[in-house]
Amino acid sequence: MELDQKIIMTNFMIDDEIEKVVFKAEEISDRVSCIGQAITKDYQNRNLVLVSVLRGSLLFLADLFRQINLPVVIDFMAISSYGNSSKESGVVQVLKDLNESILGKDVLVIEDIVDTGLTLSYLLRSLQAKQPLSLKVCALLDKSARRIIDIDLAYKGFDCPDVFVVGYGLDYRQKYRNLPYIGVLKSDVYYQKD
Repeated sequence: MELDQKIIMTNFMIDDEIEKVVFKAEEISDRVSCIGQAITKDYQNRNLVLVSVLRGSLLFLADLFRQINLPVVIDFMAISSYGNSSKESGVVQVLKDLNESILGKDVLVIEDIVDTGLTLSYLLRSLQAKQPLSLKVCALLDKSARRIIDIDLAYKGFDCPDVFVVGYGLDYRQKYRNLPYIGVLKSDVYYQKD
């Protein structure tokens, strides 16, 4: 079997586990471009650091970063509150901290999705302790129906319905991140494994 046929078969198998597409690749691209333009305008002549929360926001960061027409520094944090489950555990663990100091710098946290706000609230407290000049959040998806802690989003891509979404960096058990769109994962995929 040729490589192209294997790729098509793999995508078909993944697509078969998606109930419906919520945000198409083109919609995501257009929205990311708009957010990048807004950030460029808002952070002129400032010392901006983008802090990406691994791994879910990696694709969003990569596309957004290229839409910002400013000298920008990027850094990464990894935190976990899910483990291998589809449900939030309530326990937050820092898996990787920043490499660079953010003291006196403008920091924009890049998130894939904000739902309850518990994990992000913990992250923001941790970053605020490092004394940045400013600290704001840019989220691709805002699942406000599940919000427990109020989080101010300076920039957001889309309001997300209260469904289990994957694709464009979002995962279930580290899979589906490579989908170019954001879709609803069929419930029988995650119910049978949790």
